[in-house]
This record gives sequence, C-alpha cells and structure tokens, in this order.
Amino acid sequence: MSDTLLDLSEKAAASAPLPAHARVYHDLRAQILFGELAPGEPVTIQGLCERLSAGTTPVREAIRRLCAEGALEMRGNRRICVPDLAPEALADIMLIRRTVEPELARRATKRVTSQQIEDLEIRDRELDETILRGDLHGYLRANYIFHRSIYRIAQAPVLADFADLAWLRFGPSLRVVCGRVGTTGLPDRHKEILDAMRKGDADGAAEALRRDTEQGMALIAEPTARAARFD
Repeated sequence: MSDTLLDLSEKAAASAPLPAHARVYHDLRAQILFGELAPGEPVTIQGLCERLSAGTTPVREAIRRLCAEGALEMRGNRRICVPDLAPEALADIMLIRRTVEPELARRATKRVTSQQIEDLEIRDRELDETILRGDLHGYLRANYIFHRSIYRIAQAPVLADFADLAWLRFGPSLRVVCGRVGTTGLPDRHKEILDAMRKGDADGAAEALRRDTEQGMALIAEPTARAARFD
C-alpha cells in the first residue's frame, strides 16, 4: 500500500526523519487533502518550493506523484493546481465511497479488538472537541484519521487505497464547503459506527458508515451542481 498521511505521520514519530522526497510528498499531500490548496487555485513550482521549504527536485517528484493520483494537474506556464471537482467526478467518488467504505467497516468489525475500539473512541472524542472549538482544519484531519483507522483495522489494503484516493480527490472541495458553513452541524455518525462495532454487528457498522459518507458528500454535491449550472 502507498504511504498515506497517517502512515507517514506514524513513521515519522517512530523513526528517523523522513527523506526529503517523502517529507515533501507527505506535506503537499496533506495540504491538498485538508484543503490548504483550494480547487482551481494556480501555484508555481517555485511557489511550492517556498511553501514547503524544499528544493526543486523533491517538489517536482511530489507533483509528479500527485498528478498521477489525480490530486493535481499541470496547466500552462508551469502552473499547477488542484482540479475543480466536476459533477461527473463527484458521482464517481460517491460511488466509490458508498461501495468501498462500508465494506471496510464490515471487515473491520470482524477483526477489531477492544483496544482498537478504545483507540477509535479517543479519535472520535478528539473530533468532537474540534467541532466544539470551531477548528475546521482540526475537524478535517480528525475525521480523516478516524476513517483511515477503520481502513487499517480492516486489513484490506487494495480497498483502503481506493478509499484513500477518493479522500484525496474530494478533500479540497469539502474544505471549501465546510469553510462556508462552519463546523456546527457537520455530519458525524461515528458513534453509530462504534456502537455497531462493539456489538460485532458488521452489517450495522457498514450501514452507519454508508450514511456517514453520504451525508458528507451531500455537503459537496449541491455547491458542485450549482457551479456546473453557471459554467
């Protein structure tokens, strides 16, 4: 499985500093995932070098990898941007999430240990705290890590890769939408997921995660459709 934000963070905490190319990829990926680079906002290679405090070679390598993942696209005049999320792409992402993430929750429920449930509860409390503080960046990060933790418990790396790439594609648009509405009232069915996992109810966990993903994607769907009507 490719290194994700969570994987790299754990490696960084447990070992020597990451090589420059891995650190730059990790940092740029996180900025895209959590919407610090807005969809359609053009940046230059030099601008990213300054933003990431990195040299040209690792930045170019990070851009190459993220373009291959669909998280960035090259434009004229050596400019790069996060692609706008078209309605067709959003529909594909929603299909992936509705299909893949519930299956990951189902598999995770069959494997989860009591310690892992306690860890997920801690993640969920951290998420609740970010909502109360109105900490949008903290919410986006904590929400991603909660979901990513379930993927890891499932031990289905191919499915997890599909889910993770979907997050990378819709994360910037979610940041824009949440920035408009704030953290109050954001979707969170995590406690339903956890209740089902404690009971060993794999189908219940899958259904709760499906509803959680659909509510989150609904936040993005209406602004995306509205923008498409006015193009």
